[in-house]
Amino acid sequence: MPISDSLLAGKRCLVLDDEFLIALDIQQILERAGAKHVASVASASEAIALLRRETKFDVAVLDVKLGRSEDTSLGVASVLVEIGTPFVFLTGMRVDNVHARKYPQVPVVEKPYDASVLLDALQRALGDAAP
Repeated sequence: MPISDSLLAGKRCLVLDDEFLIALDIQQILERAGAKHVASVASASEAIALLRRETKFDVAVLDVKLGRSEDTSLGVASVLVEIGTPFVFLTGMRVDNVHARKYPQVPVVEKPYDASVLLDALQRALGDAAP
């Protein structure tokens, strides 16, 4: 099924990536795909705080490894599963896939990525979440 510019029409999206330029690129991709609102955060704690105070997000993009430490987005993934929000993992290294394997149903996109690969993964995530 081809991906159109309305894939995310009217959807609210969360982006968690600690690299500003990557988060900005993802935000632009999501907006071009029709997203109504894109919230970008740089840490797992920010993402969890946002999920607690914002209205429900329709989909999220999570960078697996955050910063140079051992921080990951797995805690955010757990919250998203709990509230029923589909998401996609981004990873810069194949070893990060070990973390992502805790959620085998979640599409994983390796960096560097292009817009069509990311949008295809989002389409799969949203399709899997459909009733």
